[in-house]
Amino acid sequence: MSRLIAFALSQRVLVLLLVLILIGAGIVAVKTIPIDAFPDVSPTQVKVIIKMPGMTPEEIEARITAPVEVELLGIPGLTMLRSIAKYALTDITLDFEEGTDIYWARQQVAERLTGVWGDLPSGVEGGIAPMTTPLGEMFMFTIEGEGVTLMQRRNLLDWIIRPALRTVNGVADVNALGGFVRSFEIIPDNALLTARGISLEDLERTLQRNNRNDGAGRIAEGEEALLVRAEGRIKTLSDVTEIVVSRTAVCRSRWGTLPGYESVR
Repeated sequence: MSRLIAFALSQRVLVLLLVLILIGAGIVAVKTIPIDAFPDVSPTQVKVIIKMPGMTPEEIEARITAPVEVELLGIPGLTMLRSIAKYALTDITLDFEEGTDIYWARQQVAERLTGVWGDLPSGVEGGIAPMTTPLGEMFMFTIEGEGVTLMQRRNLLDWIIRPALRTVNGVADVNALGGFVRSFEIIPDNALLTARGISLEDLERTLQRNNRNDGAGRIAEGEEALLVRAEGRIKTLSDVTEIVVSRTAVCRSRWGTLPGYESVR
């Protein structure tokens, strides 16, 4: 120890240089070495979530989960395939060998899903879940504010906060929970529809046809061009009430029945 102290005192410049080198190496290590407070020990994992409204867990298992699992078997590097069937939902998890590239694994799963998707019942939704791991959930937050309704908070989350957070490096997805999503709900009266001779398919088809904007070409005026379009997308509740579902050719007068039209909304 005495010799080490004597050397440090006699070679002050060298010792100071070594200290600076150690400080620089420590700074580089802090910025580059991937150290996490909670190390992610999970393997390379791909999740597939498929939704089918109205199906029971037994139907989900037989008509969706089983065909998809059979198609996903045999992917190189696959170590485990498990699934959970719930009401209107199936969650399929695939674990791959350690060191498997996550992008390669997702590509293989996507190719297999494309081959079986056409055989699934019509109306299925979903696909490969965002790229994350069982330990990938970072934190949860709430939106608070006086005089702000739950619908306004959900709009703020969906259209401002969520798009901004998804641009952050390393963020796979931002899931929204709670709040009220602005929507128009139409509850048909089956008795009145039957009396008018209107089916639920007619009602649905009419709403879809009257809830869109269509282009009508352009008008050229010199060096300028004016775009022409018909705006029919529903914006307010009054727009829904103005949609004509059917027109019946019946018009009654004091002398009898005359041809005419009666609008049914």
